Amino acid sequence: MKDYITLTDATLRDGNHAVRHQLTIEQIVQYAEAADEAGIDIVEVGHGNGLGASSSLLGKAVNTDATMLASVRAKLAHSKLGIHFIPGLGKISDIEIALEAGVDVFRLASHCTEANITRQFIEHVRHAGKTAYGVLMMSHMADATEILKQSRLMQSYGAHAIVLMDSAGFSTPDLVKEKVERLIDGLSIPVGYHAHNNLGLAVANSIVAVESGATLLDACVRGFGAGAGNTQLETLVPVLERYGYRTGTDFAHAVRLAKRTDEFLPIRTPHIAISNITTGVFGLFSGFVPHIERLASELKIDSFELCQALAHRKLVAGQEDVIVEEAHRLATRNARSVPAR
Repeated sequence: MKDYITLTDATLRDGNHAVRHQLTIEQIVQYAEAADEAGIDIVEVGHGNGLGASSSLLGKAVNTDATMLASVRAKLAHSKLGIHFIPGLGKISDIEIALEAGVDVFRLASHCTEANITRQFIEHVRHAGKTAYGVLMMSHMADATEILKQSRLMQSYGAHAIVLMDSAGFSTPDLVKEKVERLIDGLSIPVGYHAHNNLGLAVANSIVAVESGATLLDACVRGFGAGAGNTQLETLVPVLERYGYRTGTDFAHAVRLAKRTDEFLPIRTPHIAISNITTGVFGLFSGFVPHIERLASELKIDSFELCQALAHRKLVAGQEDVIVEEAHRLATRNARSVPAR
């Protein structure tokens, strides 16, 4: 039998992106209880951009972090409670709120070339006796050598594991294999992978990750997540079983979880919209799509052209203000190019 694969269910965090961070406490609690019964290892909860991220720029959550975490903590009998945290969007005080709520697993994230900003937070979580994962977002924007360098920094800070996030859904299996294998050879801690489905490769990339040595995977029920969505949990589980990997759940439990979810989560039939394919091709953060589409509509500009401009500026998550800037620049340019009558 092959390695045990630890599954983090990000439905209640990454899925919040899909509904502009408006999941209700009732929906959150019902899903957490169902995921716990299904045998999910870690249930991640919160605003799509993590602890402390609720804002007018990134989207105001309908509930506070403290309310969401406390409500879920009370429902988890077996699963661990996890959170996502990006320094700058969240502060030490937000970490303290999570500690008080009983969070077990802290996923402390940075852009893939800025691991140094996570040091104080990883050390703080370790000092509190909790599990700290180092997370490198937008991992397609750095080569394997740089990814290893950044991962070693997080390892030196005390991270229990490193998770690579393909935040834009840009990666193909060969890129996943190269980076995961480099980390497996160069680190002494476990490696994980978080895939998005912009190019229809989320499950394939996840399987390549574990075949290359990763032992942690992220997934969401029905792929519920930012942009084109994440790795679909109820698809991933049977494929892992076919490849001989063990998890805390199984296909039957994953199916029951997905069916129960139909009763209370607003998940549309999974498909890959043109806007999501476009951001995947250009390597843009999946959570940018609603902002791009809204501005394109309001300013009557071409969304494809806007994506091209944003890709040229190499945007990373959290730079929504640059989308506004580029959109207005394009609108102004287009207005000037219209011939006078």
